[in-house]
Amino acid sequence: MTPITADRRPLAVVKALTYAMFAMFAMTTDSVGIIIPEVIRTFQLSLTAAGTFQYATMAGIAVAGLLLGQLADRFGRRRTIVVGLTLFAIACFLFAIGEAFLFFAVLMGLSGIAIGVFKTGALALIGDISTSTAQHTSIMNTAEGFFGVGAIIGPAILAQLLGAGLSWKWLYVIAGAMCVVLIVLALLVRYPETTRPSAAGGFSGTGQAMKNPYVLAFSAGAFLYVGVEAAIYVWMPTLLAGYTGTATTIAAYSISIFFLLRAAGRFLGAWMLTHLQWQAVLAVVSGSILACFVLSLAGGVDWAVYLLPLSGLFMSVIYPTINSKGISCLPKSAHGAAAGVILFFTCASAVIAPLAIGAIGDAMGHITYGFWLATGLAGLLFAGSVTNWLLDPTRSVLERLDASDYQHVRP
Repeated sequence: MTPITADRRPLAVVKALTYAMFAMFAMTTDSVGIIIPEVIRTFQLSLTAAGTFQYATMAGIAVAGLLLGQLADRFGRRRTIVVGLTLFAIACFLFAIGEAFLFFAVLMGLSGIAIGVFKTGALALIGDISTSTAQHTSIMNTAEGFFGVGAIIGPAILAQLLGAGLSWKWLYVIAGAMCVVLIVLALLVRYPETTRPSAAGGFSGTGQAMKNPYVLAFSAGAFLYVGVEAAIYVWMPTLLAGYTGTATTIAAYSISIFFLLRAAGRFLGAWMLTHLQWQAVLAVVSGSILACFVLSLAGGVDWAVYLLPLSGLFMSVIYPTINSKGISCLPKSAHGAAAGVILFFTCASAVIAPLAIGAIGDAMGHITYGFWLATGLAGLLFAGSVTNWLLDPTRSVLERLDASDYQHVRP
């Protein structure tokens, strides 16, 4: 393997660029829930039709992750990031001139593809700037922490725009302008050297990642986690809609509290996972999530109003850690492909799980029954985390890659 060396200052700029990318696209993806009611009023749509905005974005990310994730390995991190950011900026600015629902839906899909391209490039870049698989996990938690910040800032900006009588489309114009700045930085910054995969052409990189049992196992973990998380940010407001107890303020701001705790927990996790065994951390926090869901079902909305927002703190470290370890189970030259595969399962769950939870709620007459499915997913996630803690199946492969892929990296 070719030694990888880098200076401290360029690496700091690369990290800042990566964190900014995560925050920027979260501003749009996590604002869709506020945009949908506006679209329904404008175009007189059904809930199912308006949900296209969410599904188109997630489908675009999923397809790009699976089919284009290996671009970062074949053509380099810089090119992949710049192409993805450019495509995203174009899509954002086109929102300003659109008037038709179909046009907007197509742009949502296009922006999803763009996110899938530059996000896999950014995820692969995290490997290049990490000095160990442990630091990889720490940086990943910080990056996802900035994603959490963007998820808070985006809806706040959108609320201000709507309150001032402006269109939701201006949020995308703002994101597009931020994207232009990121493109300039991505072109100017000096990236660390990386290795190219020996296989060439076709989808060999993605195929190899799909065959890797560790990548698939962590992809399954991501699928379960996102299903549990989606129950909160999609259906918790519906569950708490009829709440009239003493915590009405908490109920009103339950989503904001959840996102704040999730973001704060990820920054804390970046430090925590450098001092504690990651397998034990996942087992403990996944068990805490399961407890929150089980007790919420047992105690009804009077307990759920406190426990479900609190689950954001426990959820915080799970996804970035699962993502990091899954990617780290392959050599750095295949990190783009591995990131793409995990991203595919992530987005598939973001579409399937909310639909399934809602469908169960419709069939049984109340969304509470949908949360039984989410609780089952939380139980499977906990079982998998405990099994991983007890058996530690990735220990040898991570130690081997620490020695072969990270020993020459210097901060």
